Amino acid sequence: MTIELLLKDKTKKAKEKTEIISQWLSDGSMPIDELMAYAEKAKAPEKATCIEAIEYASKQNPKIADENVLRFVIQMLSFDAPRVKWESAKVIGNIAHLFPNQLDLAIKSLLVNTKFDGTVVRWATAFALGEILKLKTEYNETLLPIIEALSEAETENGVRKKYLDALKKVKK
Repeated sequence: MTIELLLKDKTKKAKEKTEIISQWLSDGSMPIDELMAYAEKAKAPEKATCIEAIEYASKQNPKIADENVLRFVIQMLSFDAPRVKWESAKVIGNIAHLFPNQLDLAIKSLLVNTKFDGTVVRWATAFALGEILKLKTEYNETLLPIIEALSEAETENGVRKKYLDALKKVKK
């Protein structure tokens, strides 16, 4: 079955589709570049499902992601659809440790999304920024005070907790 046929299949629920694609990525039966090429041209819901599948797979095995995946999800952080933004941020959180010196653009784009109205986008952004902060790289010099300020200004407890958890781990 192709990705296009799977995504158009009305007999399967969205979560099942995501899990199938994630499995394809994990077992190597679908190259991640092929999925990204499809996602780039897809409409927002399908694009988000593709990125969510990358998120699932990269959570289990971050090494499925290469620099092309990093570039792709950074680019998707500025997409209009909230689900595309939050799934992309979660992928960055999963794979940041593989690219500790290549996160400038990711950080800039994530910081833009800290001001997004939607809580889920801000939560996923806080997760990604927290994972970057925990790497204890040179980015922390500027990122640490920003995350401290974000944690103080954040009104949603779940989002604030993501920032505070990362800050605790960095300050140990």
